[in-house]
Amino acid sequence: MLKAIIRFSIRFRGVILALALLVAGYGLYTISQVKLDAFPSFTPPLVTLVTEAPGLSPEQVAALVTQPIQNALSGTAGLQAMRSRSIQGLSVITLTFHNGTDIYRDRQIVAERLNTVAGQLPLGVRAPFLTPLTSATGVVQVLGLTSDTRSLMTLRTLADWLLKPQLLSIPGVANVAIYGGQVRELQIQVEPEKLVRFGLSFQDVARAAQRATGVRGGGFLEDANQRIAIRTEGQSITAAQLANVVILRRQGADLRLGDVAQVVAAPAPAIGGATIEGKPGVILNVEEQYGANTLAVTRALKDRLQQLGPVLAAQGVSLHPDLFGQASYIETAIAHLRTALLVGAILVITVLFLFLFNARTALISATAIPLSLLTAIIVLNALGASINTMTLGGLAIAIGEVVDDAIIDVENIFRRLRENRARPQPLSIAKVVLGSSLEVRGAVTYATFIVALVFLPVLSLSGVAGKLFAPLGEAYIAAVFASLAVALTVTPALASLLLGHTQTSPIDHAWIRALKSGQARVLAATARGHRWLMLGIAILFLAAMAVLHSFGSNFLPEFRERHFIVHVSTAPGTSLAESLQLGRHISTVLSRIPAVRSVAQRVGRAERTGTDTYGVNVSEFIVGLKPLSGSAQEQVLVRIRKTLSGFPGVGFSVETPLSDRIEETISGFTAPVIVSVFGTNFDVLYEKAREIAAVLKQLPGAVDVQMHAPPSAPQLTIRLRRTALARWGFEPVDVLDAIQTAYAGSIVAQTYQGNRVFNVVVTLDPAERRNPAQVGNLPLRNPNGLMVPLRDLADIYEGVGPYAILETAGQPVQTVTAAVHGQTLSEFVHAAEHRIHKDISFPPGTYVVFSGAAEAQAKAQSELLMHALMAGVGIVLLLFIALRRARLVPGTAQSALRPDRRRNRRAAYRRRAVPRFAGGLRDHLRHYFAQFHHADFPLPASG
Repeated sequence: MLKAIIRFSIRFRGVILALALLVAGYGLYTISQVKLDAFPSFTPPLVTLVTEAPGLSPEQVAALVTQPIQNALSGTAGLQAMRSRSIQGLSVITLTFHNGTDIYRDRQIVAERLNTVAGQLPLGVRAPFLTPLTSATGVVQVLGLTSDTRSLMTLRTLADWLLKPQLLSIPGVANVAIYGGQVRELQIQVEPEKLVRFGLSFQDVARAAQRATGVRGGGFLEDANQRIAIRTEGQSITAAQLANVVILRRQGADLRLGDVAQVVAAPAPAIGGATIEGKPGVILNVEEQYGANTLAVTRALKDRLQQLGPVLAAQGVSLHPDLFGQASYIETAIAHLRTALLVGAILVITVLFLFLFNARTALISATAIPLSLLTAIIVLNALGASINTMTLGGLAIAIGEVVDDAIIDVENIFRRLRENRARPQPLSIAKVVLGSSLEVRGAVTYATFIVALVFLPVLSLSGVAGKLFAPLGEAYIAAVFASLAVALTVTPALASLLLGHTQTSPIDHAWIRALKSGQARVLAATARGHRWLMLGIAILFLAAMAVLHSFGSNFLPEFRERHFIVHVSTAPGTSLAESLQLGRHISTVLSRIPAVRSVAQRVGRAERTGTDTYGVNVSEFIVGLKPLSGSAQEQVLVRIRKTLSGFPGVGFSVETPLSDRIEETISGFTAPVIVSVFGTNFDVLYEKAREIAAVLKQLPGAVDVQMHAPPSAPQLTIRLRRTALARWGFEPVDVLDAIQTAYAGSIVAQTYQGNRVFNVVVTLDPAERRNPAQVGNLPLRNPNGLMVPLRDLADIYEGVGPYAILETAGQPVQTVTAAVHGQTLSEFVHAAEHRIHKDISFPPGTYVVFSGAAEAQAKAQSELLMHALMAGVGIVLLLFIALRRARLVPGTAQSALRPDRRRNRRAAYRRRAVPRFAGGLRDHLRHYFAQFHHADFPLPASG
């Protein structure tokens, strides 16, 4: 078959070259159309479910919201793992499905199961929703807004009603999460003493506001000829109009809302904040749709932001469009590949010219580089793969390999043509080219399959490691097989066209002859002492295996992404204002590092998103760097950690964006080492987690040790007394509704201004919501009109409670995380397991599980070992088939040099059987040795 392909390529070389040009042109077109991503999709099928429960404590959210939903979702087809996080007012459940399942089908199944639990949730809990389906890396770009003249409420309104709709209209954008600013509300801030004076309740105020702002449709009129729609107006849509709404008429006098409350446009209670370069502002995280083209989305975002920039500038608003962006990674990778291609081509041409002293041979060999890579890109695109950092890395690694086939073919053809010219009766050029190609083609073909087997362990990895690194192997193998196709077709065609009439010297140059002579002497000595050579190789192998265990290992390489993600946490209960103040100090000191380009801070979380489930005591800083080398970035990382260590009482961790995302995908936490304590008693879990954190902090290399759900969040407990409620004639739910309205706010209606919609909220005067001692003064009215303070109906006391409740597969868990610096991950985890089991005792029913990158690494190592053994067996079998004798497999050079009466008859076979081993190395030893000792080495008689 190979012979037929090569003969066809030589005979119809014009057709082959035309097809090569066509493939090259289509490859260039494919590059312009192919999907470009920063990284391959490394996440398993994930479905995130978010439920907002305003006002509920973490314990109430876990028991009343999270648990019923988990019960409904457990047993879902294809479900691999389920973990949840319950914080104040929010439940987030993350479902991980088995690889290979259809993510759209998974989401459909989850949505159907949610219908069974909707009626089981408490009144006031909003409907659960699925977060948008995003790409593996999630955030494609981060931008910000600041202003010296506009308020935070104005900035947030612009972000909500101008920027967000514009960005969501771009194809490929899944969601825009907004942090910071002040969400505008029309608030009716009730003054308690006036309620007492006029004998009113919160419910009276809420009903009056609802009546004033209600929207009703008017229907239509219709006569014999036309239908006329009825449009109704008259709702109160401004603060002044609402303040004039009559709430009570008594003895001819009207009591208005403005008489018992302040009606103002005010900010909603904040669940997050943001600063940019230490200045308060608004940050927008633009999330990419699953399967979208990152580079195309980024370009569309850039164009849209350029259109919106003048509009914002005219209003005194500064746009910061490049706080973070994935496209820079892709552009950098493409630039590196372009450089590698150029350097590789130059080196190949230079080396070939120095050894062959012929520019045409160098040109033919160099042609294999672009043709092979373009063919590989066509194949990858046809298979639905994207071009990302890993695939580009695979192509870059393959540059030296793809030219190998062509070099061997061209060198052999060139030498045979030179020898053919010295013959008394030269053969035709076509026959020489065909015979020369066939001499080496069998070995090259076997070697290509051997290289593919070498990458089998990488391709067969499971989990995140497989999804992340398999595209590298796929791109490499595609390029290598493409180079084989080029060597079978294009190289013989070009050789017959360009080398047929080339005038060359019949002998090698002097320095080439000197190299070959030296090589021959080395080969002869090797052949004489082949037993000692094999013994030395065996000793080296055993020594390498012994030393291998002393090497540490890490699951992920150190990524250089020109950004760092810094997570900073303070004690639970820290106010938003204090977190922002701390963030301004941190931003200031980080900005003083010369290599830092920008610093942006996000505090807490955004509305209606499951990306972050943090309280306002947790901040995330995006630190942008100037262009730096790898070692310089490492120095910046050390300096950032040293700077943050100067802030007492602050926990922090520093990661690159990709590491942060990968670790979160693996375990749900942004750290490589995860120690989870499972049990049933929350107090025991918290205590053991504290002990584990103390042990980890003492280990060498431990940094950023944190406990993720400390039980120290301040709480104010209001416990109703049933006897008091019965004595005063109150229903418990009426009291709870009043508390919720006073301190959480009750949305009673919406007002409309153009296309903007704002909530109308009844709440307590802000001055009454600052001091815990004033909670007992909250006035409540019973059915008989009697006003009773809350302290007469309930016990009110301060205490502490859980900041968050974590569960895995429905079982309570407490988690301690750590990062490792200056030591390998495997060594650290081994030491941590030893110390924890030695120094900490666990009661029955409580146990520890190590997970995260450490667990993934152990699994990947076992898979690599198993699949490497399988690949080794396959390589030996291929060598056996290629060489036809088992003894040739371990020592091809030795067998080639052994004197034999049939040497001349088997020389051609030996040249065809020389294998190319893994990594692109090829053994020409017998080939050159035979050439030196057999000047009259015969050419193949014919094709």
